[in-house]
Amino acid sequence: MGWIEWAAQLAVILLLAAALPLLLRLERTLAAVRRDRSALEGSATTLAEATRLAEAASIRLRASAEAGGRQLAEKLATAEPMRDDLRYLVERAEALADRLEALVRAGRPLVPSAAVPERAPDRAPDRAPDRAPEVPGRSLAELTLLRALGAGR
Repeated sequence: MGWIEWAAQLAVILLLAAALPLLLRLERTLAAVRRDRSALEGSATTLAEATRLAEAASIRLRASAEAGGRQLAEKLATAEPMRDDLRYLVERAEALADRLEALVRAGRPLVPSAAVPERAPDRAPDRAPDRAPEVPGRSLAELTLLRALGAGR
C-alpha cells in the first residue's frame, strides 16, 4: 500500500467521523417524530371531528335561519292587509274629524272682540300677555283654551 491509499483511507475515516454526529442528531429527530406520530394522528382525528361538528352546526344554523325567514314572511303577509285597513281607517277618521271640526265651528257663536279681557295691570310689561291675540273667527271656548295654555307657561 502506497501513501495514496493511506491518504484516501484517512480521508474516508475523517469524513465518517464528521458524519457521525450528524447521524446521531438525525436518529434522535426521527425517534422524536416516531414518538409524536401518535399525537399527530390524534390531533388529525380531533381536527376532523371538530370540522364535522362545525359543518353540522352550520347546517342547523342555516335551517334555523330559513325557518325564521319563512315565519317572518308569513307574519308580514298577514300584517300587510291590516296595515292597509288601518291606513284606510285613519284617512276616513281624518276626513270625519275635519267635517266635525267644520260643523263645531259653524255651530259656535263667534266671540266679539270686546268680550276678551284685557291684560292684568299688575304684571310686568316685559312678560307676554295671558290672553290670546284677537283673531276674528275664534270662539269663546278656543280663546279660553288658549288663555289656559298660556297661563301654564
